[in-house]
Amino acid sequence: MNLFNLAYFIKKQVDSDSIPKELKKHTNFFSSYFQNIDWDGLISKIISTTILVIVVSVLFFILNSIGKKIIKKSFHKPRKNKKLSPGRVNTIYSLTLNIFHYTILFFYFYAILSVLGIPVGTLLAGASILSVAIGLGAQGFVTDMVTGLFILAEQQFTVGENVKLDSIEGTVHAIGLRTTQIMGYDGILHFVPNRNIKTVSNFSRNDMRAIINIHLQPGQNITKIEEIITEVNDHLVPENQNITKGPDILGMVDTGNGALAIRISIFTKNGAQGSTQRQFLQAYYAALQDNGIKVAPALINLTY
Repeated sequence: MNLFNLAYFIKKQVDSDSIPKELKKHTNFFSSYFQNIDWDGLISKIISTTILVIVVSVLFFILNSIGKKIIKKSFHKPRKNKKLSPGRVNTIYSLTLNIFHYTILFFYFYAILSVLGIPVGTLLAGASILSVAIGLGAQGFVTDMVTGLFILAEQQFTVGENVKLDSIEGTVHAIGLRTTQIMGYDGILHFVPNRNIKTVSNFSRNDMRAIINIHLQPGQNITKIEEIITEVNDHLVPENQNITKGPDILGMVDTGNGALAIRISIFTKNGAQGSTQRQFLQAYYAALQDNGIKVAPALINLTY
């Protein structure tokens, strides 16, 4: 038997085998399955669903924009009301925007899932594991929200105030349902979960005290120095509208290691202690040097 006859014999055997029949059967099954699919209806469904998702997204985007404009406009008059605290108004404004944002976001996702044909209510009710997971995940959110409400109710701080939340210090940028935003003095924006806020130090509620220690070299005339400081105070106090009390010369104090200094205390409006301290310190040193009094490097402390 030559090679040609052998190949013909093998082909004949394969054609008569049952395996090609099974393959043909499966091929016919898949072919019949795809032929029975309503491709026009499927494509039409995909297109209509996509269009509906786009329409819903556009509608919620418009609703979100309109809602934010209404909220902003409604707070326009309270911000001009001098009887209301600007920080308090900004805090309520920030919180209102936050609540509106989460509400719009919830209904948007609910609408999208409904458009896609996913029964949200049945899914959440029937999937016990998912419900438990959502419950555990929402636990932290609820804690954040409750803590945020207590912060507002107790007026612990408002937008624009200088605070220290545990180890984070800066200006309150925004107060939300879940987080409080603190703008650090270095320009970094910190997002602090409300549930993590344990200790609040508010630097913006009371007058601030600037303490100036003027270190002197031994053998100086203390009475003469106090007279010069008093003259500087009489000259600068009328020019500084931020001073609420003082300056008061507290006298000689020991700043440690046997170093003596004359201490001056000045109370100012919140936020003005730094500039007031620098202004008076420069004037003190200039006046003392003009009168031939030698001064040592100053040690300056700001206390509250």
